[in-house]
Amino acid sequence: MRVLKRLASVGAIVFSAVSWANEPGVTDTTITIGMSAPFSGPNGAYGLEMRQTIQSYFAQVNKMGGINGRKLDLVALDDGYETEKTVANTKALVKDKNAFALLAYYGSSPTTEAMNNVFGPAGVPLIGTISGASTLREPISANPNSRYMFNVRASYADETDAIVNQLISLGLKSIAVFYQNDGFGKSGLEGVTTALKKHNLAPSAVGTVERNSTEVGKAIEAIAKANPQAVIMVTLYKPTAAFVKGMKKAGQNPMLMTLSPVGTEQLVQELGPEARGIGISQVVPYPWNDATLVVRDYQKLSVKSGNYSYYGMEGYLMARTLVEGLKRSGKDLSRDKLVTSLESMNGVDFGGYRIGYSANSRVGSRFVELTVVGPGGKILK
Repeated sequence: MRVLKRLASVGAIVFSAVSWANEPGVTDTTITIGMSAPFSGPNGAYGLEMRQTIQSYFAQVNKMGGINGRKLDLVALDDGYETEKTVANTKALVKDKNAFALLAYYGSSPTTEAMNNVFGPAGVPLIGTISGASTLREPISANPNSRYMFNVRASYADETDAIVNQLISLGLKSIAVFYQNDGFGKSGLEGVTTALKKHNLAPSAVGTVERNSTEVGKAIEAIAKANPQAVIMVTLYKPTAAFVKGMKKAGQNPMLMTLSPVGTEQLVQELGPEARGIGISQVVPYPWNDATLVVRDYQKLSVKSGNYSYYGMEGYLMARTLVEGLKRSGKDLSRDKLVTSLESMNGVDFGGYRIGYSANSRVGSRFVELTVVGPGGKILK
């Protein structure tokens, strides 16, 4: 009888060891996490900010013993903000690099394609992407791949609603839209249109720019004809800067607003004094205010005091969300356990930023606040 009990005990230990040992990216000492984002090209600064913060945070976690004794190993691949490259990187991370989970992607179209064609069908969870697109927030009943997409930021609908309400409160009704001609821009345009419709309004003009392009001449011409009171720009920092300069040359001085993906610090650097007065919606807490616990925690990771950014702050929140999910999953790790653990995070407060999921919701957060570029490029709340 004692022999049988010992054999049963040994069998249970072996089964437990085998269960996690068969899980890709998990060993007795490490957990491999995959990331695809732009680290080069016109949008490389975005990915670099996130990666640096995530690496610093992982180093901090590993120094404190890791996750249940396992250290986090980040494998980050450059996609240049190109959809095909993001999909290829995701296949490599899942199949070749054996990533247990994915973290901190970038872009609406790239992430949507990767979700529907790679990590969703493979059952590999992705925690956080720089996108507020509706295509990444579909109900799981409508798109089973959505089960593996855990958003950390508010949606573009949340951002555009806040922007439109602000403009309307100032008495502005002629509002144009300058948007990027892809999933990001179209989702933002949809958000603006929906928000304006609540006030019985529609965009007074629209203009577009292609992804990774600064050819904004036709957009300026189309929007300038309408002489709008305000323009909402659903674009990244380089085309945004080109548009702002072009509008001023055309004698146009509308109120200018843009969404969080623009890259606040990058836009200020690109435009210099011409950035003053531009309004920007933000989906994470103000990274320079140490009155908030989560911000103080983020600031401790900076290699240089004061060298903070919104993208760094968001990368930190994505990594915090992943780590919390991993801790809740226990020693016997599996992807399904991680998904279930993340779903249990209903209203978790990181100290000034709350994350919430459920079995049917992957929203994460609806946090939005408006900022404006002040004198000297200072970001004002």
